[in-house]
Amino acid sequence: MLLLSQEETRKALPFIALVDALDVMFKSGCEMPVRHHHDMAVPGEPDATMLLMPAWVPGAFSGVKIVNVMPGNSGRGLPAISAEYLLSDARTGEMLAMINGGELTARRTAAASALAARYLARKNASHLVVAGTGRVALNLVAAHLAVRPITHVTFWGRSLDKAQALAAEAAALYGITVEGTSDLEQAVRAADIVSAATLSNDPLILGEWLQSGTHVDLVGAFKPTMRESDDEAVRRAVVFVDTRESCSKEGGDISQPLASGVLTASDIKADLYDLARGLHKGRADDAEITLFKSVGVALEDLAGAMLAYRTVTSPTTS
Repeated sequence: MLLLSQEETRKALPFIALVDALDVMFKSGCEMPVRHHHDMAVPGEPDATMLLMPAWVPGAFSGVKIVNVMPGNSGRGLPAISAEYLLSDARTGEMLAMINGGELTARRTAAASALAARYLARKNASHLVVAGTGRVALNLVAAHLAVRPITHVTFWGRSLDKAQALAAEAAALYGITVEGTSDLEQAVRAADIVSAATLSNDPLILGEWLQSGTHVDLVGAFKPTMRESDDEAVRRAVVFVDTRESCSKEGGDISQPLASGVLTASDIKADLYDLARGLHKGRADDAEITLFKSVGVALEDLAGAMLAYRTVTSPTTS
């Protein structure tokens, strides 16, 4: 069985190929049961959670991502989340590969945002603002570089030092103009694309800041109680999601406006299935403000795992 480390997983998932792989999978679809949540008691510590995310393409590949969330690890100096992905042959049942789940998740998350930007951001979008300085931040830059002519990136974080350090790293990696800032409003007002990847409970991206033609990408705030955008942003934008069912229940940026009546189900113009299948053309014109919310689904993990396996085992045909 193939075993891919974090670094090997990264190398096996170049963003141009990964964005295309997600596009193909959203076009064709796959079987995707509801994500399993299991609470696990840990004596003397907060309960842990095991998450199981299965998906399969009948007769081709099947896979499951196993995620352990261990709050007690903070006292041990260990990461709170550990994840691995097991890919199998869906015809024979043979287990084919174990792929680093953390790297797979970070890269497919960024690739889903880039896929949305391919349909929703202006063709000439060149200034990307990233709110958040976590693991996915650099991936968001690389992924958007694969689909749009990004020449200028601004990082914002609650720690200016972290934002500036990330900016220096990104500038060295990508050879473009990159800066860190403490003024999110100023950055958003100047942005072509705003990508937020935070754990905020309160809105960070305000609708009054959004200029004509801006594309807003909301990656974080994965619980119903969390938000990265305010109601005004939702009112002013044309709203899109990765999948209607998941975003309507999980992400607060969609579930809260739906509950309050600010947004209706019919106001969600399309999801990635619709965009990939040509059922909605995406951005209507260069003046439109678009907003995309993602919470992540098992389809994306499976598409990434299939690509990683094929890249390593058949590099000339992947």
